[in-house]
Amino acid sequence: MCRNIRQLHNFEPPATDDEVTAAALQYVRKVAGTTKPSQVNQAAFDAAVAEVAHATRHLLDALVTTAPPKDREVEAAKARERARLRYA
Repeated sequence: MCRNIRQLHNFEPPATDDEVTAAALQYVRKVAGTTKPSQVNQAAFDAAVAEVAHATRHLLDALVTTAPPKDREVEAAKARERARLRYA
């Protein structure tokens, strides 16, 4: 999986549409093998991003968990610490 795609489920507050679209964009870029499609492929690229974002939103809305919601700041601090240890 692309490293830039972040977990979106079970956070408080819930994932925003911008976060869902950003994850969809990263996914489509990875699958397509390009970060900037040609003009002839732009419409297909944009349609794929919209479809993946739509499916992602449906998935997030349908998932059920009994775990308490995660705090974004706490998770970000954990990620920074892992990065510090990895790249120190």
